[in-house]
Amino acid sequence: MAGSYVIIGDGIAGSSAAESLREGAPDADITVITDEGEALYNRILIKEFAKGKLPAAPMSIHDPDWYDERDIDLQLDTHVTEIDTDAHTLHTHEGTEYSYDKLLVATGGTPVQLPVDNSDAEGIHHFWTFDDARAIKEHAEDADTGVVVGAGLLGIDFAAICGAQEIDAHYLMRGECWWRYALSKDGADIIHDALEENNVTPVFDSGVDRFEVDDSGHISSTVDPNGETYDSEFAGVAIGLDFNLELLQGTDIERDNGVVVDEYMQTSVDDVYAAGDLTRFYDTIIDDYAQNGSWGSAKEQGSIAAQNMLADTVASETQRADGEAVDGEEEAFRWVSSYSITHFDFPFLSFGHPTLGDDHAEAKFSDTEWRRLAFKDGKIVGGVLIGDLAPQSKYKKLAREERVVADQKDVLMREEVDLDELAPAPEQ
Repeated sequence: MAGSYVIIGDGIAGSSAAESLREGAPDADITVITDEGEALYNRILIKEFAKGKLPAAPMSIHDPDWYDERDIDLQLDTHVTEIDTDAHTLHTHEGTEYSYDKLLVATGGTPVQLPVDNSDAEGIHHFWTFDDARAIKEHAEDADTGVVVGAGLLGIDFAAICGAQEIDAHYLMRGECWWRYALSKDGADIIHDALEENNVTPVFDSGVDRFEVDDSGHISSTVDPNGETYDSEFAGVAIGLDFNLELLQGTDIERDNGVVVDEYMQTSVDDVYAAGDLTRFYDTIIDDYAQNGSWGSAKEQGSIAAQNMLADTVASETQRADGEAVDGEEEAFRWVSSYSITHFDFPFLSFGHPTLGDDHAEAKFSDTEWRRLAFKDGKIVGGVLIGDLAPQSKYKKLAREERVVADQKDVLMREEVDLDELAPAPEQ
């Protein structure tokens, strides 16, 4: 089986797809196009680099030789400007045209900039690429004061960087606690205490009204909506992503705060797939559309997309050979994601979709041990564990099984979780 496959994006989703395509189609033409200047690196570790805890060398996962050895055409520093899904072609900023049989879009996103005065001033950072991490590290090493904006999983990385680089920082949060959509105040207070121990002061019911700059255009202070002013030579902003969808303009590919795909990573247009955090995918576990930007989820989506691209190619070739339609062996994306934080003296892990659900259960076992589960229609759809991560595999198993267990919260919230103590699932 040959064919021509083009992948836009060389993050873990795009790279995983390229590897799976090569394994399944040894003779196919595979091209990976990325606007970054370096091949795949570990986005999970760049925060440790910015903290000054790791050298640059361990960041790289693939060097250009990795692609050469697999006969994958890697195009760095290349911007796709147009996709013609009817002609099955795309064009780059250099005027090069690429043809494809199957296309994968894995372009990720760009951090959102705060819509306030001076939000583009020097010294205000967003965190997404290795280049971002280099700039953050360099600036943080020289700064004495700072602010962090964005009470989520990327914002806490900025807070940890400030702590590690000995910046006297204030963490400005809109609500009454960190990640208020997934944690109650009881659980979040564990994080708040850890921030204080790292010289980062949480400020609740706050935010940013404007940044103030010095005569050179560098940030000097931050003013919140309450009129409070915080000295800040450094600012880390993490309020979400704008997905890189500009290249899809002029196509019929459905978008809804991302690229809409089914459980096979197929878009609304034939022969075009998408993977990674820009996807709004149909999650067969929760029976709804969802988004997830975790590393493991993106890697699995890339692999699943590649498998289904290959299956569709096989089906098409078989149909051309004998004139009859043949179903490819498609595989659905079915994954319970997880995201961990290792900045503190205790572990932290979220899984699934902890911000969703119509019911919740939580328990606190010590000053640094707490957990919370989110349920939808009686089934576990996500959760957060602080301190003791041992129950995660049991909770994720129940989520994958789509088992109704919300009526047995007493068993699920025991310090030692034993699934054998749950009432048997009713026979179908």
